[in-house]
Amino acid sequence: MTRQRALITGASAGLGAEFAHQLAGLGKDLILVARREDVLQKLAQSLVDEFEVEVDVIPADLSLDVATSKLFADVQGRGLEVDYLINNAGAFGPDLLDDRDWPAQQRYIELMMTSVAGMCHHFIPAMVDRRFGRVLNVASVAGHVSLAGDTSYGPSKAYLIALSKGLAATLRGSGVKVLALCPGFTHTEFHDPEELAKMKRKSPSFLWYDADVVVREGLAALEKGKPVHISGRLYRLLVPVLKTRPGSWLMARFGVKREY
Repeated sequence: MTRQRALITGASAGLGAEFAHQLAGLGKDLILVARREDVLQKLAQSLVDEFEVEVDVIPADLSLDVATSKLFADVQGRGLEVDYLINNAGAFGPDLLDDRDWPAQQRYIELMMTSVAGMCHHFIPAMVDRRFGRVLNVASVAGHVSLAGDTSYGPSKAYLIALSKGLAATLRGSGVKVLALCPGFTHTEFHDPEELAKMKRKSPSFLWYDADVVVREGLAALEKGKPVHISGRLYRLLVPVLKTRPGSWLMARFGVKREY
């Protein structure tokens, strides 16, 4: 019996690497995608050694407009079928108003939104044909709320939530399930840059979840057929509050505020 295969973008670190470990632990073969090929190769070898799964490595920069088409062609050229698609690649990104480099803004939009749409466009139809597929788009709690100073990251994640809900409704009954996973603050390398590290130091420790918990919850919610899952009981309680007028004040009290 052929094992199922998962393709994971942004697999070199953080949630992407954790998805790779947990899916390999479930016996899935993997396709790891990220920019840093050397890091991917090391991760791939460790997964092969630990879980005895097959791992393909495909370096790709998903901020480039041709990247998803090239990636899809590469996967097809290797004769691989994708059963699980984990769209995890992402970054903090430039400020829409302060950063005057528009090409950088366009690359960010490509990475955070267009590439995810492209991956779904390329890979979901074959899942529908086979009557089985799982698609998990890593969004964020930030996609549910609007905060002063967040004109790029949160809005891009709001798009992923809307896209996932639309796909989930469209594909109902097809055997393909689509989920937007919305983590809150998570212990990963994502918060290593100084601005984010400063915010992390100021925020209460109870707001932070471990990556393994977030991924485990996400995979379970995906199998249940949920279109959206907010990771962490605390955030499931907080999000409705954050949508009210005092929400941005509360987040500022938690140290979540970007300064102009």
